[in-house]
Amino acid sequence: MKQKFHYATVSEAIEQLKVQGYTLEFSLKQNHFVAGDKEYPAREFEITDLYRYEGSSDPGDEAVVYALAAASGVKGTLVTGYGVSTDELSDEVLKQLHYKYQQTQE
Repeated sequence: MKQKFHYATVSEAIEQLKVQGYTLEFSLKQNHFVAGDKEYPAREFEITDLYRYEGSSDPGDEAVVYALAAASGVKGTLVTGYGVSTDELSDEVLKQLHYKYQQTQE
């Protein structure tokens, strides 16, 4: 799926994705997405869209907003910074999801 929209800010992207049904706000813990007190295996999800934001002067302003969906119907967003230190397993999960997403874009 090709990116259809570009939102001016991270918060605008998140709000518009919520309207589209991406209501959970995920964090990544090793190989699971966590929303509230529930954990979901990351392997069950795919990136349906992503938005990158680069700070004009501060590298700390760089972020990626992921729209994630599972075959079960669970949908949510994950926001990460560039170069943010994560554990190796979490980093590998994101790499695998990026790889699958890139394959669908070709």
